[in-house]
Amino acid sequence: MHIIYKHIMTHCEKHEILVDFLHGFRKGRSCETQLITVREEIAKWRDDGHNVDMLIMDFSKAFDKVPHQRLLNKLESYGIHGNLGSWLKHWLTTQTQTVILDGEASSPVKVKSGVPQGTVLGPLMFLLYIHDIGTYVNHSRVKLFADDCLLYRIVNSKEDETKLQDDLTKLQHWADKWQMSFNIKKCFLLSVRKKGHQVTSQYKIYGKILEAEHHPFLGVEFESDLKWDHHIKFNKSQEK
Repeated sequence: MHIIYKHIMTHCEKHEILVDFLHGFRKGRSCETQLITVREEIAKWRDDGHNVDMLIMDFSKAFDKVPHQRLLNKLESYGIHGNLGSWLKHWLTTQTQTVILDGEASSPVKVKSGVPQGTVLGPLMFLLYIHDIGTYVNHSRVKLFADDCLLYRIVNSKEDETKLQDDLTKLQHWADKWQMSFNIKKCFLLSVRKKGHQVTSQYKIYGKILEAEHHPFLGVEFESDLKWDHHIKFNKSQEK
């Protein structure tokens, strides 16, 4: 599988298929590189006098939900077909699962969706399935690390807030189209405000208003007193 992985990655790099905002499961990138780039960008915006809203989101059972045929269609559109495409189809669609309880095993059942976790190719297949999510975003910045998604932009007016909500709605449309979903219980709003500015913005996903509170992102806790007398704070936390 390592040979196949290397072949696919070489193909992706040659044709610049994987987008820049993907930091997970890629050589030379990590949660640290994503946190650093996001922190630097938002800190600069705040130093320039801007307010920023960050929407921290999490996919629901992301690796288990990837539909095989839709993934295969995307791989073909990226130029991954022929013998390699046939091999990947066999690898994905012939997986089975069995439940063992008290030494008794159930009959094998065909796995109809999901990328095999704990494999070399699984994470890469997941990346190739979700990386086009950014094409739905018109006004904001998006960052992805595995099943963690961050959507953020400068919000100095109601119009800016409307643009961020529009992009959030489009991410929901992407998820609906590709049979994925966000975990509402793990979606939050973090607002970075200039001193004396109150947080009044509200954003909805699946009809639910995102809670405005500090929340861990990639193992790091972003803290906010909603006044922002100081620069963005990062506290050490357990890694994902």
